[in-house]
Amino acid sequence: MAATALVSAVGLVVDDRVLVGAPIWAKPFKFAVSFLAYGLSLAWTLSLLPRGRRTGRWAGTVVALTGLVEMVIITGQAIRGRRSHFNYETAFDTALYDVMAVTVVVLWLATLALAVLLLRADIADRASAWAVRCGIVLALAGAAVGFLMAQPAPGQHRGSSDVVGAHSVGVPDGGPSMPLTGWSTTGGDLRVPHFLGMHALQLLPLLVVALSALAPRFPRLADGLVRRRLVLLAAAGYAAAFALVLQQALRGQPLIHPDGTTLGAAGLLLAALAAGTYATLRAPARAAVPGVAPAESPAVTEEPVS
Repeated sequence: MAATALVSAVGLVVDDRVLVGAPIWAKPFKFAVSFLAYGLSLAWTLSLLPRGRRTGRWAGTVVALTGLVEMVIITGQAIRGRRSHFNYETAFDTALYDVMAVTVVVLWLATLALAVLLLRADIADRASAWAVRCGIVLALAGAAVGFLMAQPAPGQHRGSSDVVGAHSVGVPDGGPSMPLTGWSTTGGDLRVPHFLGMHALQLLPLLVVALSALAPRFPRLADGLVRRRLVLLAAAGYAAAFALVLQQALRGQPLIHPDGTTLGAAGLLLAALAAGTYATLRAPARAAVPGVAPAESPAVTEEPVS
């Protein structure tokens, strides 16, 4: 994926072809970078498994191989100057898209298998455990948004349309869009929740890394229970943000032009996160366990015993 991203970056510079309103090498580049981050995250989560590593290794291999097949088709279609997604123009294009559809389903099921392993795993650091559990569940939800994109848009009919499916809602694909991301600025765009959900698997574990790095300067964060509660709070907020941008896209509303309902919901979400963070950090410290450092005590009980 790193090599494909590099080749695609060169293609963006030397190839001036445009397809559906975007540089033709933009899709291979974005998919390669996304798969690179996704694969590295899954590899790290596999290292946390105390049991079931063999099953996890097979599931991870399936993810890698299906991702490779998808990237070969995406890159090949870019070289040909053809759409890779939603393309039923010729029998060959249809066959390639059907193969991609199968690989996406298999990739999703393999990730689901990894999620089951992580949900059942007894990972020592509770904050990290919940970060990867919530992250992979949100990644599955984000990936599932892709199935919504494959549904016929208004005016499209399976068997008679050259294109069946769309990223945008309420407007045709290829219209005015945001720089870099290519997300629509005139209608809803399902790629927004797709992106947000998929990359929870990177962002939530990075939160744990950040909290651990700040612990020497902020002793409150040295408490494993505090870190775990902050991770769960962040995961709940992330899930709410995912649901918010999903409903915004489904209503045909651009990300950068929210209406009053969306702004109000976003404001309530931010207020709830701020209040929850304040309450977590201001809660009374737990009594120390004799002979055990505060940061280690969550591995023993995690919760005060009443």
